[in-house]
Amino acid sequence: MSQTTRRDAPHALDSETFRALGHRLVDTIAARLEAIPHGKVTPGETPAQVRAALGLGGPLPEQGTDPAALLERTASLLFDHSLFNAHPKFFGYITSSPAPLGMLGELLASSVNPNVGGFMLSPAATEIEVETVRWIAELIGFPATAGGLLVSGGNMANFVPFFAARVAQPDWKIRAEGVSGGKRLRAYVSAETHTWIQKAADLSGIGTDAVRWIPTGKDQKVDLAALAQEIAQDRAAGDLPFLVVGTAGSVSTGVVDDLPAIAALCKKEQLWFHIDGAYGGFAACVDEAPPELRAGIALADSVAVDPHKWLYAPIEAGCALVRDPAHLVDAFAYRPPYYHLDEAVNFVEYGMQNSRGFRALKVWLQLKHVGAAGYRKMIGDDIALARALHEAVGREPELEPMTLALSISTFRFVPKDLRARVGEKAVLEYVNALNTALNETLQKGGELFVSNAVIGGQYVLRACIVNFRTERSDVEETPAIVVRAGRALDATMRAGAAV
Repeated sequence: MSQTTRRDAPHALDSETFRALGHRLVDTIAARLEAIPHGKVTPGETPAQVRAALGLGGPLPEQGTDPAALLERTASLLFDHSLFNAHPKFFGYITSSPAPLGMLGELLASSVNPNVGGFMLSPAATEIEVETVRWIAELIGFPATAGGLLVSGGNMANFVPFFAARVAQPDWKIRAEGVSGGKRLRAYVSAETHTWIQKAADLSGIGTDAVRWIPTGKDQKVDLAALAQEIAQDRAAGDLPFLVVGTAGSVSTGVVDDLPAIAALCKKEQLWFHIDGAYGGFAACVDEAPPELRAGIALADSVAVDPHKWLYAPIEAGCALVRDPAHLVDAFAYRPPYYHLDEAVNFVEYGMQNSRGFRALKVWLQLKHVGAAGYRKMIGDDIALARALHEAVGREPELEPMTLALSISTFRFVPKDLRARVGEKAVLEYVNALNTALNETLQKGGELFVSNAVIGGQYVLRACIVNFRTERSDVEETPAIVVRAGRALDATMRAGAAV
C-alpha cells in the first residue's frame, strides 16, 4: 500500500499564515499611507546611506527568514527610505499617486498569475485587457475598434506604434530584408519630443540620424512650415519619410502641438501620424484641455498613453493604441509550430513580449471604480490646481511665472534686486545657477519636490500635478517654500558671484 507524502516546499504558506500576514501587511500599508502627507516627500539620502540603512551588500543567505518578521522589517525600510509620489507636494516629473484600488489589483493579479501572451493561458485576463484597451480608447476619443495592449510605460507605448509604422509604410519586406532593403527611412518629431524616439530609431535599425528634429515656435509647438519643408527635402533626396510624431503634452511644459494640422499634412503626404500622449493624452477627456488635443487624437493612426500617469495606476502601466489592429499583427506576429493560437486576441502578436503580466487588471478596476466622470473630475482638478499654483507664483515678487499648459507650471526664483537686470548675460548665468541649486535643494529637502526645464536658455523650476492627493493648500504653500529656500541660497551664492 503506497503512502502519500506532502512535499516540503520552503515557499509554501498555509492559508491561515498567509491570511494573517496579508491582513497585517495591509494594516501597515494603510497606516503608512495615512501618514505620508505629514512627512517628507523624500529622505534625501545618498546611495551609500540607503544601502547602509537597508543592510545591503552581504552574501546571499544560506537559510531563510521568518516571513512575518521579514515583511514587517521590509515594509518599515521601504517607507522610511523611499521617495513618495503619493505625497501631496510631489510635483516632480510625471508620476502619479497610485490609486488604492490599483494597489489591491496588483495583489489580485499576481495571485492568479496569468501569462497574458496567449488567450489559452489567460482567458479572463486577455478579455479584461481587450476591454481595458477599448475603454481607454473611448475615454480619449480614439476609435474603440482600435487594437492595442498594455505595456510597461511611455517608452514602450511609443515603441509599439513606431515598429508598426516601420512595417506598414515601406514598399519592401522590411522584416525579412531589413532597413537596408530599400530607401533610407525618415521620422519627424518636434524638438520637444521625449528621448524615446532616439531609442526606437536606434533599436529598430533606422539609426538616430534618421530622426528629423523639427524646431518649435515661441509657443513651443512644432513649426509646421519647417516640418513640411523637411519632408519635401528628404523626398527630393530619395529618402522615404514614414512617420510624424505629434506631441500631446510635452515633458518640459505640457504644450500640445497643433495635432489636426499635423494630421492634415500626414494625410496629404501619406505618412503615419503618431501621437505621443504619454502625459497629456488622457486630458482629452476634459473640457479644460486644448480643443486640438481630442480633435487630433481622433485623426491619428496611433496613440501612446500612460495609465500610470494620469489614470493614477501603480507603475507599470502604459498603453499603445493603433487604429488598425492588423498593423500590430503585421509588425510582431510569428507562428512557430509550438504556438497554438486560436481566433481570440493573443497579445503575443501585438507587441514585443511573449510572457506578459496582468497589467490591465489594476487599470480596469480603477476605470470601473470611478468611471469616466470620476476621471474627468480628477484630471480637471489637477489642471485647475496647476493654474492656481501659477497664479500664486505670480503674486510672489521674487518668483517669475514662465509657462502654463495642461497641469504643468514653470517658474523661477529671481532675487528682487536682479529683476530689472535679468537680460544681462552675467545676471542670467547667475539666475540659472541659482535655480539649478534651488532645484537640487528642494529635491533633497523633502518639503516639496519639483523638477526642472530649460526654456529659451533659462533654467526654470517645473511643477507637474498629476496627483489626486494634492489639495489647494498644498499649491498655496508652495511659493513660500521656494522663496525661503531661494533666499537662503542667494545669500550663500551671491558672495562669489560677479553680478
